Amino acid sequence: MTSTMDRATGHGPKPLLGKRRNNAEQLGVYVFVVVPLLALLAAVPFAWGWGLGWVDVALFVVFYYLSGLGVTTGYHRYFTHGSFKARRPLKIALAIAGSMALQGPVLDWVADHRRHHAFSDREGDPHSPWLFGTGPAALAKGFWHAHMGWLFQRNKTNHRRFAPDLLADEDLVWVDRHFVLWTSISLAAPGVLGGLITWSVWGGVTAFFWAGLVRVAFLHHLTWSVNSVCHMVGDRPFAARDRSANVWALAILSFGESWHNLHHADPTSARHGVRRGQIDISARVIWLYEKLGWATHVRWPSEQRLARITAQK
Repeated sequence: MTSTMDRATGHGPKPLLGKRRNNAEQLGVYVFVVVPLLALLAAVPFAWGWGLGWVDVALFVVFYYLSGLGVTTGYHRYFTHGSFKARRPLKIALAIAGSMALQGPVLDWVADHRRHHAFSDREGDPHSPWLFGTGPAALAKGFWHAHMGWLFQRNKTNHRRFAPDLLADEDLVWVDRHFVLWTSISLAAPGVLGGLITWSVWGGVTAFFWAGLVRVAFLHHLTWSVNSVCHMVGDRPFAARDRSANVWALAILSFGESWHNLHHADPTSARHGVRRGQIDISARVIWLYEKLGWATHVRWPSEQRLARITAQK
């Protein structure tokens, strides 16, 4: 049987790129990237002695985990790589939760990431830091491109080439079509909850700022750091075709995504942190999905597989 990744290796007759973003979509990208970033930059002076309470912190954590795990266990390990099979309610919930991270609709995200794996660190990779050379100036330009510069390109990855299975899923097409709704809920819900919990307008404003805007920006840059930092520096204990690396400092906040070298050596593995001490929160959550009966056919790594992909020093 052909696997999800086999269907999306990028070696078919369809073009690499699809339609270009229209002006409204392009404006949306700038708004979703720049506005949370400005909030993140304002966070320190805003919190200095006022403007941050325990309700804000609690809501930040709740929505960070909800949207972050929607990306890592949903968008990434499930929809992109087929690391497990999900029951329909979990499938829809993961697609909505991932959308709440404001990293793009599920079809766009998956198509971009499958294209990244098909051409990792080579021409055609949408966000490799190595596309401009290896000199200091080239790497600085490459870091910016890999981290967030690539997001502003108008050309979109071709869904029919890289995500035909998702296009055929009516549930996912419906979630994708309502991305603006999930974005609105993601930003508005913290403010509404903060206002109700504190029973004050100011409580709603601070919760919107911290658990809405700042949370989105913080998660954005953690996710983008996997694209940039984890392809530039770190350990490479496993044999991969590219420069993917493990960066331990990002592991907890990225829910285990920064054990990136193993991921590129074995993309369908449900666990990325496979060695002692490598914390992988996403893998533990997938384990919980499995124990609850929400997920089946989980692709856990085996000792034999790990031995085959271990890099020879």
